[in-house]
Amino acid sequence: EKLVINIQRMPAGGSKMYDDQQTHFMKENIILVDKDDQELGADTKKNCHLLEEMQNADTGMLHRAFSVFIFHEGKLLLQQRADAKITFPGYWSNSCCSHPLYIDEERETRDQIGIKRAAIRKMHQELGVPPDTININDFTYITRIYYQAPYDDLWGEHEVDYILFLFQDVELNINPNEVKDYNWVTKQELQQILESGEILVTPWLRMLCNKFLNQWWDGLDDLDQFKDNNIHTMVEE
Repeated sequence: EKLVINIQRMPAGGSKMYDDQQTHFMKENIILVDKDDQELGADTKKNCHLLEEMQNADTGMLHRAFSVFIFHEGKLLLQQRADAKITFPGYWSNSCCSHPLYIDEERETRDQIGIKRAAIRKMHQELGVPPDTININDFTYITRIYYQAPYDDLWGEHEVDYILFLFQDVELNINPNEVKDYNWVTKQELQQILESGEILVTPWLRMLCNKFLNQWWDGLDDLDQFKDNNIHTMVEE
């Protein structure tokens, strides 16, 4: 049976008015890091995603991020980013992805606690997952990836991205300003999406799938074999 997912293409970032709520989020301060993921300071989410700022800054506005992969009964939760999103609107991606804020609670690096707190906050904001249903210890940290990905001639991504797995039948109450649609998919269905050439997929998800996700998925019963403290550089193929 063919998996059916809606396709939505949006104009380039410089050609449309931006959503008020998403513009507000662009004022948040996030964590600047070097390529070893050592904290350098903070800047706004807007500046960290402007290609012009990336090109002019010594560090390229490299910042800390996270990607959550939620599994239940062998399926992975995918979300389609809302049309209101400023970068990669309408693209399908992993369950939840965002940035820890430049606040003490989310800057804490011990056992990735700050990242996990940020993930709980953002899962509530995007997916409506009640924060009291997720415990810090429910997350499995796998590794970190480094990547760059332009969206258009104005916006892009430049991140050290923490990969978190969560195995839970999460309660969803989707925020339409963040998420347009969602779908639970098998490994084979995700591969079909990637190979279709018709469905927009975020570059970080595509890169992760090309390099890591298949083997991680096959080894869900023993994720310890994949855990490391490295930062893996990934490029689009």
